[in-house]
Amino acid sequence: MAEILTLVGSLRTESVNSKFAQVAVASAPEGTAVTTFEGLEEIPFYNEDLDVEGKVPAKAAELRAAVAAADGLLLVTPEYNGTMPAVINNAIDWISRPFGASSATGTKAAVIGTSAGQYGGVWAHDDVRKSLKVAGAEVVEDATLAIGASYSRFAEVEPQDDAEVVEGIAKVVAALAGTTGATAPAELAEAAAR
Repeated sequence: MAEILTLVGSLRTESVNSKFAQVAVASAPEGTAVTTFEGLEEIPFYNEDLDVEGKVPAKAAELRAAVAAADGLLLVTPEYNGTMPAVINNAIDWISRPFGASSATGTKAAVIGTSAGQYGGVWAHDDVRKSLKVAGAEVVEDATLAIGASYSRFAEVEPQDDAEVVEGIAKVVAALAGTTGATAPAELAEAAAR
């Protein structure tokens, strides 16, 4: 069973990027489980003074363990001020330490998301990919999805009802899972096509 861990860069309750993560869970091919890490906002900003035995915050330790156990990482994020949100940057900081012992080393990773701008957050996605590489992850370069104009595009249509979004996320999840099937499960694809 391939395990894919999703980290979401928007903390808002009705975040469209959170809804993208839900589509990823529903798009998992047979033999693959996609889960979303809950509680990124509970992790304090990275501080080496906290990163010592007996002091590592419980949620940071939980994140590291979840990343180490995963076969793939899917980061779903908007773009804030031309780059990644602080919550994603902080998560990568914790994952990448202690130096030389990153929990992401050798783990396949991909970045997707939507943002209000016309390019869908590609600057943020590029920055996340760069940071993940530095942290030791194996970024799957062609597994991408950036959907622009999120406010208007998803004003009346939910991501799970958008055929392009469903199919794009399914392809990224399949790439992370190492499966050849790059299509959404039939029931999800049919619902989105309606």
